[in-house]
Amino acid sequence: MDAGKVLGRGIAFPPSLGPDGRWAWSAGALNVRQSIQVILLTNLQERLMLPQFGGGLNPFLFEPNTVTTRHQIADRITKALAAWEPRLHVQSVQVDADPDDPQAAIATITYTLVATRSQERVSVSITVAG
Repeated sequence: MDAGKVLGRGIAFPPSLGPDGRWAWSAGALNVRQSIQVILLTNLQERLMLPQFGGGLNPFLFEPNTVTTRHQIADRITKALAAWEPRLHVQSVQVDADPDDPQAAIATITYTLVATRSQERVSVSITVAG
């Protein structure tokens, strides 16, 4: 099975050049993981032609690093991925305080790839006020 054909492919994130001097591409599960990063790191109204795209996590920068804030972050992540990444089904989003940084939270997203039914997990660090 060609994962690129089943799950798609696109320009790698972060954008970089390959050894041949062309844009580097990613495919399959890696492309989905990179798409999650793009969605969560994009602020609402950041894309001119698609202002509702993104995770909208930037406002949490000014919120305290509390259980309530972390639940709100988890809810925002779940909704953003459901809206913008049809190749996956979110199983769970767990947001915990970063033990090494009082001004950060770590979101662990467990999801199933729709096309292959394989379960994946990715973690993203989110800055909050602390």
